[in-house]
Order: sequence, then C-alpha cells, then structure tokens
Amino acid sequence: MSPLPVAWPWLLALALYYVAATAVTHLHKLAGAGAVVAGLVIFHRPIGRLLAHTLVGAWRRLNAEAHEARAQDPPDHFDYRVVVVMVTTAVMLTLIEYFGDRDTFRMVATRWVPSFSHHRYYELSGFAYWSGARLLGYVVLPWITVLAMPGERLRDYGLRTTGFLRHLWIYGVLFLIVLLPVVMVSFTKSFQHTYPFYKLAARSWTDFLIWELLYSLQFFALEVFFRGYLLHPLRHSLGAYAIFTMAVPYCMIHYNKPLAEVLGAVVAGVVLGTLSLHTGSIWCGVLIHVSVALSMDFLSLHHTAGYPGNPRLVL
Repeated sequence: MSPLPVAWPWLLALALYYVAATAVTHLHKLAGAGAVVAGLVIFHRPIGRLLAHTLVGAWRRLNAEAHEARAQDPPDHFDYRVVVVMVTTAVMLTLIEYFGDRDTFRMVATRWVPSFSHHRYYELSGFAYWSGARLLGYVVLPWITVLAMPGERLRDYGLRTTGFLRHLWIYGVLFLIVLLPVVMVSFTKSFQHTYPFYKLAARSWTDFLIWELLYSLQFFALEVFFRGYLLHPLRHSLGAYAIFTMAVPYCMIHYNKPLAEVLGAVVAGVVLGTLSLHTGSIWCGVLIHVSVALSMDFLSLHHTAGYPGNPRLVL
C-alpha cells in the first residue's frame, strides 16, 4: 500500500480540529455546524487528497480490474449471478419487511399463546424473533442460493479471512472516528431514550448478554447480506459501481429511523462496501458495526439505568 498523500502535521491538525468541532457540536449545534463548514474550507486540500487516496483511488482500481476481467469474456457472455442476486435480494428484503419485525411475533404470540405475553422474557423473545428473521433472510437463504449456483463458493462472497489481521488497523481508525461523536451524543436525552432497544437489558446479566448477542448477530447478518451476498457478485459486471448499487437498499432499510441515521447509512454503506471489496472480506465491517453498537448500549446504560443488577433500574 502506498503512503498516505498527506503530511503527518496536517493529519494531526485535522484530528485535533475534528475533536474540537465534535465538542462544540455537543455544546451548541449551530456553532458546531459552522465549525464543520469552516473545517471543510480550511482542510479541503488534505481531505480531498485523503478521499482520493482511500476511496476514489480504490474505485478506479476496482473498475480497472473489472474491465480487464470482462475483456476476457466471450461476446455472448451473460453473468447470471447478477440476475439471481438482484431478484433474490428483492424477495428477501420484502419478506423481512413484511414478516421479520416484532409486530409479527406479537401477532402470532397473541393469537396462539396469549398467556406468553406475561412471561418474564416476552420482550426479549420478540427481539430473538427479530434477530432470527434477519439471520434467516440475510444469511441462511442467501447462502443456500450461493450453494445452489454451479461453481460458486461462499468464501467468494466476502467471507475470506486471509489478510484480516493486515487490514485490522483500518477497523481501528474507523472505530475511533465514530466513537468520539457517539460519546458526545450519549449525553443527550434522545440517545438515552433510544438505546438499548431492549429496555430491560439492565435487569440482569442474562437479559443483557442475550440481548447483546442477538443484537450482534443481526449486525453480522446485515454485513453478510449487503457487503457480501449483494456486493461481491456484482463486482465483475459493475466494478466499483456495485458499491453504490448496494448502498441504495441499505439506505432504504433505515427509513423508520431518524433522518441523520438514514443519511449516515449512505456514507457507511459506501465506506464499508469499498472496504469489503478492497479486502475481499466483510469481517472488518462486522467488527465496526458490532463494536459501535455495543459502545452505544454501554454508554446509554451508564447514563441511565446503570449496568445489570444496578439498583438504579426501576421496573
């Protein structure tokens, strides 16, 4: 990998400004927005060089590789994988949208086992259904589809582990970039009201650990599906444009969340998609998603109910 095209003093200054702008944003949103705009003006050259090196450069390499690979194809070549993946993606996303949420669980439980609504783990069971539906729709069914296609291998769909440790530093950098804003926003009431999604997570260590496992599994499922199954088969035909194709449905599954999170999903989808195609692996994306999500839950509990068994929790 070539050295970064930005001098270390510029990088240090950019990092310090980033910390300061984040702190100002926490104290006063309007002033923080102004600081961000000012920062983009001041640091537009090093930021542009970094983006060109880490994103645009990667996209150009991916397009060049795809062009060379397509040049070897016969004139009548038809990549059936694109059709299979796109059609099954539409079907799986539809099934999860209509049947994969906790409303379906509540409807079935109310109809067939009405007494279960009073069970200690009724709410947690709903989240188990929610997480399980995503494992089924985002992992099991796509993997069955891959295995059913002649000559296809699961490891070619972002599941490679070769070189994982070599790229681990990328995970560390991205995690640190995201962590500071998360710490800042964790002091707000809206954040504390939202996380954890499972409101009884601090009731006991059993509740907490099972919830975090379910939560982590659905993030694993998201990465398998969007940064693996949907992305890698399109690489040959679309090159880097496969990343932006994937980012569209990934953004849309966030539509029931705050606007900032939906728009952030576009950026995250592009960055994590680029990382997945660059490394051939989804595992850095899984680590980032899970570690940020667990950090958000820990911070929210720290500010509110406390950790499992803490007497501050009022049921």
